[in-house]
Formats: sequence, structure tokens, C-alpha cells
Amino acid sequence: MFPWNLFPFHKDAKKAMQQINSEDINKYIQNMMGQMIPEQMQGMMNPQDFMQGFAKQQKQPSSSSKLSSSVFETHDFVYVRIPLKEEEWRKKLRLFHTSNQMIIEHIPEYEDKHIITLPALVKKKGTTAHIKDGILEVKIPKNVDMQFSEVDVTDDIS
Repeated sequence: MFPWNLFPFHKDAKKAMQQINSEDINKYIQNMMGQMIPEQMQGMMNPQDFMQGFAKQQKQPSSSSKLSSSVFETHDFVYVRIPLKEEEWRKKLRLFHTSNQMIIEHIPEYEDKHIITLPALVKKKGTTAHIKDGILEVKIPKNVDMQFSEVDVTDDIS
């Protein structure tokens, strides 16, 4: 028979989980990080600073040159919507696209270039762009690639 009382999910495990203190967990993690970092590096950086560096990277505020956009697809088209915050952006704006990327140049600053990855492959021709209520909407027809290439699978017997 299987010794079910040794299985980690028994009655006492629930009690132990309720009694865990978050400070104890924090101390344990810091202790483990201290043990993992080689002694030569411990003088350079303590584990708390190490973890704070990751937190700063994740919570970086978006810069003013960051362009907000939304991308979605339907059965036949890929749509990209970009809010135009200033009226002069309409004149400076340049749009390009490849089979899987949208490239927006010259907004908000002339030297800025933004690349948006599209969720599906799109066709070269047939793209339309309209500005309505301060939002640029780009409609790109999807490329339905129905060409299949059969791949031979060989069985290597040693």
C-alpha cells in the first residue's frame, strides 16, 4: 500500500501554511540569494539591491517618445489603431509595412521610428489608412498562405 501519511498534502500541511510569516519567507529568500552569489561578488552588490534592480526595470515609466497603439485581427484583416495626440502629427506621419511589421516614422519627433509586430502575415497591397476623431486606423488585408510543402521524415535506425 502507498504510505499516504507521507504525502505532502496531509492535515498538518494546511496548519503549517497558515502559520507562515511573510517576513520569514523574505529572510529565507535573501539568505538563499546571499548563498548563491559568489563571495567575490557579495561586496559589489547585496541581494536586496539585486532584486530592486529587477523591480526598477519592470516598472519603468513609458517615455514621451513611446507610441501607444492597439493591434487586432479579424478573419480577413489586421487593424492597427494609433491615437494622434497632436494635429501636426498628421502631416509628419509616414507609414510602411512588411509582411509582419508596421513601421511608423516621424512621430512624435522627426527622428523617431516605431515598429509594431503584426499578429498575422499580411498582403503587400490593399492597405488603407484613415484618421477619424484623432485616431489613425490602418486596415491591412491578411495573407492566406495555403501553399503546403510536404516534409519527408526518415527513420534512422542505428
